[in-house]
Amino acid sequence: MNRPEVVSREEWLVARKALLAKEKEATRQRDGLAAERRALPMVRIEKPYVFEGPSGKRTLLELFDDQRQLIVYHFMFDPSWSEGCKSCSFFADTFNGAILHLRGRDTAFAAISRAPLEKLTAFQRRMGWSFPWYSSAESDFNYDFHVTFPPDDWAAGRTEYNYVVQKFPEPEAPGSSIFLRDGDEVFHTYSTYARGLDHLIATYNLLDLTPLGRHEESLPYTMSWVRHHDRYA
Repeated sequence: MNRPEVVSREEWLVARKALLAKEKEATRQRDGLAAERRALPMVRIEKPYVFEGPSGKRTLLELFDDQRQLIVYHFMFDPSWSEGCKSCSFFADTFNGAILHLRGRDTAFAAISRAPLEKLTAFQRRMGWSFPWYSSAESDFNYDFHVTFPPDDWAAGRTEYNYVVQKFPEPEAPGSSIFLRDGDEVFHTYSTYARGLDHLIATYNLLDLTPLGRHEESLPYTMSWVRHHDRYA
């Protein structure tokens, strides 16, 4: 196992302060990126998306409840699958606690998947989650936001994902999209995919503090170690 060099406390403190200067600069850069993200132009949503939830059908506008902002997590759950994606479940394990605080900042949250509602509900019960989760099975929502791929495009390896045309291993992909409401009008302000989702994973953020980090370098692919939380030994 590779491990850091052993040094005196004084030498460690010098190295730690040097890294702290870089961490502070990275934090300032992150704040600057967040400001640019907030300043992005937005697009009016014209299509009447409708989703199926536990209390019936709801429009995209209705997912806001009484909040001005809406965060959507595009949860990978193909209609033919018996359970949700394990990597998306890795994300979802942190959603319940966050929602309580998001509402304090005028922000609603919803997960959306293409699987039928009964599958979503059964899997949510198994995982012990309570966040709002809706089925987009009867709308173009997943296709329009490039997290479900048209079968012909996917088979041909020309799927549009993360703003480029590429080959993707699954017909579904993860992502997150942000919406702003102004009266009865809804606007799309931002979407992120792939590594752009890393900062949403609390477990990764914790591992990044440790000397071994994520230690995924020798794995066949990133997150191959991840399990549904009821399947760890």
